[in-house]
Amino acid sequence: MKLSSRGRGRRTAGIVTAAVLIFGIGAAFSSDYVQAAASEALRATPQAHEPKALSSLDPAVRAYVDAVDDADADALAAAFHEDGTVTDTGRRFQGRDAIRAWAADEVIGGKVTVLGHTPGENGTTVLLRFDPAGLLAGFRARYEFTVVDGLIHRVSMSYA
Repeated sequence: MKLSSRGRGRRTAGIVTAAVLIFGIGAAFSSDYVQAAASEALRATPQAHEPKALSSLDPAVRAYVDAVDDADADALAAAFHEDGTVTDTGRRFQGRDAIRAWAADEVIGGKVTVLGHTPGENGTTVLLRFDPAGLLAGFRARYEFTVVDGLIHRVSMSYA
């Protein structure tokens, strides 16, 4: 059976569509975020911050958590030194303007749940669960904050 040019066009479009879907789904499920979110879906998800975890949190770090809770990118940026740095799984953002833009694009609108923290000499390491948009179960992360003069100088974020 010979296909008309219209039939060949539809067949080609169908093959292209199938290929895009297969490769697109494969790429999505191979991303670090999706893998972390999938593994976290199996863990119990707390409904609120662990009260003990918040009680002794450094005030600058608490300002970061409160800004996420309040969906306030300006307040989040204000918790940092003017030349502060965020390293988010290998990507670096420096200065309040860059941090504000990063937060507005990737953090604000999400939910952070503090699970615990370990104070250090110049800051604190926080174990938390972050759900970027409430669409998935979220994932556990470890944020290592360095605080200088009451403001965040640096935070390094990684999956936990």
